[in-house]
Amino acid sequence: MEPQLPKWPFYLGDGLLLGAAYFICSRTPVPLGLWQVGLAVLCVVAGAVLCVAPYLLEYRAGVKLAEARGLATVVAQIQNLERIAGQISGATGKWQEAQEQADKTAAAARDISGRMTAEVKSFTEFMQRANDSEKATLRLEVDKLRHGEGDWLQVLVRLLDHTYALYLAALRSNLPSVIEQVAQFQAACRDAARRVGLTPFIAGDAEPFDPQRHQSIEEGAQPTPDAVVAETMATGYTFQGKLIRPALVRLGQNLAALPPAGDAAPATDAAGAGQSQLPLEPESEA
Repeated sequence: MEPQLPKWPFYLGDGLLLGAAYFICSRTPVPLGLWQVGLAVLCVVAGAVLCVAPYLLEYRAGVKLAEARGLATVVAQIQNLERIAGQISGATGKWQEAQEQADKTAAAARDISGRMTAEVKSFTEFMQRANDSEKATLRLEVDKLRHGEGDWLQVLVRLLDHTYALYLAALRSNLPSVIEQVAQFQAACRDAARRVGLTPFIAGDAEPFDPQRHQSIEEGAQPTPDAVVAETMATGYTFQGKLIRPALVRLGQNLAALPPAGDAAPATDAAGAGQSQLPLEPESEA
């Protein structure tokens, strides 16, 4: 609480001193003596001091009170700082605990990551081995299928060669009924072969000789550029659009052409000239 200093005693003393100065000045004949003037001035100065004294005392008390309040505020702030310091210390301890837990979690995560990496590597190696094994198995199966395909393709080609040789024999017999029956039989065999992709073809009448589609029976003979096919001795074949054996022909000019070979495919049906061929040789019976 702010102190309340009573001012009336100071005002009373001030009034008395001023009254004394007036009394001295009024009772002393003019001119005043030196001691009367000094005494009057002293009374006036003392009265002024008494008039100002309560205000000075209140000011000093207020200053001390303000200092006390400031000190109390500083003490409270210091206490708050101590409490905050305690909270910071507790938070630091908790942060250290959290940091330790985080380090443990990171270590566990690294351990799990390492094990996962090892498992993934092991699984990848296993899948690679399984894939290699599967590829090797599939490659072996493909090789077997290709070998089997080559075997049954050779058997089918030989059968068709025999049917063509039989057809040529029927043509030479000059028996229309036999020729018709053998031609129908050959057409049925060739139609069955086309269902699996094997297409026979023969050279057309007076067809120009094509070294990529035709093979001459005259060994060592060099066909001329204007050479034409006189007779087809053995049928040529394409398998799924690839030439696997050229037609075996006899060359000549202005020779009588053979009657049409039943359901034989024309030479224009052959495709894939010059491509990879299966190791098939024309039959000697042809």
